[in-house]
Amino acid sequence: MFQRQILTDDHVEPLAHGVVDTLEKVGVLCQNDEIMRGLDAMGAQVDYASERVRFPCELTAEFIAAVRTEFEADPPSPPGRLRAPGLPGIGTQVAQLYRDHRTGEERQAKQEDMITLVKLGDVLHGATGVGHVLSLTDCPPMIEPMVAGLLLAEWASVPQGPFAWRVDQIPWLCEMGESLGIDDWFAWGAVCFAHPLRFDRDTAGKYVARAKAGEPCGLTAMPVAGVSTPVTVEGFVVVSSAEFVATWMAARAINPDVPLRGSMWPGTVDMATGAVSYSAWDAMFYGFAAVEFMRRWTGYVIPMGSGEYCDARVPSLYAALEKAYKSMTVAAFTGQSLSAGSGMLDEGKIMSPVQLMLDREFAAGSGHLARDFDPTPENLAMDDIVEIDLGIHQSHLGTMRTAKRFRDSVWLPRFMDRSGYAGHAREDELLSQAADEVDRLLATYEKPESREDQLAAMREVIERAKRELL
Repeated sequence: MFQRQILTDDHVEPLAHGVVDTLEKVGVLCQNDEIMRGLDAMGAQVDYASERVRFPCELTAEFIAAVRTEFEADPPSPPGRLRAPGLPGIGTQVAQLYRDHRTGEERQAKQEDMITLVKLGDVLHGATGVGHVLSLTDCPPMIEPMVAGLLLAEWASVPQGPFAWRVDQIPWLCEMGESLGIDDWFAWGAVCFAHPLRFDRDTAGKYVARAKAGEPCGLTAMPVAGVSTPVTVEGFVVVSSAEFVATWMAARAINPDVPLRGSMWPGTVDMATGAVSYSAWDAMFYGFAAVEFMRRWTGYVIPMGSGEYCDARVPSLYAALEKAYKSMTVAAFTGQSLSAGSGMLDEGKIMSPVQLMLDREFAAGSGHLARDFDPTPENLAMDDIVEIDLGIHQSHLGTMRTAKRFRDSVWLPRFMDRSGYAGHAREDELLSQAADEVDRLLATYEKPESREDQLAAMREVIERAKRELL
């Protein structure tokens, strides 16, 4: 078992002083008048002309004391038994690039690519819904969510809400959802303010709407050591924690009763190439230290981003194993349950249906670590144990129980070779088999029927959105 503790009690106070000093001396850039007015009323020092907000030490200390009492009154459940990850599918990945499962071409995502993925998701898990998987580049950005929503409505049996990038896109999506009989048809998605300490205009506008709606508010943090924070682990903890606290205070300045949340996706930079990794050994340690400090200081358990973001740029066993190693390491250090990748590559930039097939297989495999244990007579198999005796003349491989129970007892991957890695040629064959499976699934797709009137109404909404937003 890896260590569950990086900090000692003596470490908390100097780190807390660092966070408080950062918020008082640096503060945040805030490009939203409503947040600035709310923080001003809360007691922050606001310079409206420069859009700079600084938080006096006393204000931050009072806020932390209050939220600590709040979090301690409703503590999270302690880590229990490991939970298996669900099988990944086509959700709200919003990847910028698409990797063609047949040609291997990597291209900016377009509507035809999203249609392919929506069909695939509908076959894999149509009853649970299909989401805004790609960020489309063949339509104007301001109406991109509406175009994605139209594709979901036309091709998915259960179309999930599209991801709204900006607050002024939400009313149009909700109106489109009314045609389907779905209220509030949009996805809030992650809260990704710019690092370090910048509440940029578009994200802040949606954040205000989210807080007013009472949706849980907090930062989906992706700080990079040596770029947006100091390169030292301690400096990383200070700046990233200051961002969490400032984000929480902004939410409570809008809605004093809004639930507070957040997640940590730490990154480190390769000084040789400039590439940023969110799955390297050092990156994860930075994150473990930061979430442990926030738990000790505020009482809130911030989850670590896990499973998905990997460095690998092409579909491969390497990519699947990199995601699995990240998921297992996070589980070991934090007690979080296992998570699975969902077909993304190159730190979430690329969506690959072939990689999705491999990620689903690894998710099923890792689920064996969370299996139930039940010593019933059937499972103990004492009659077989006695009959096989010392195994000199026969083995359990020949018993009827093994024949009946091996499918629910052992991992049976469809693509991967359990006998071990056999080189590039065998892996190429594996990837080809996964591509064939994608084609087989697509061939079974059946398009939803009887939505012509709804789709026509949704197209009319998009035409009006074009006139107003463009």
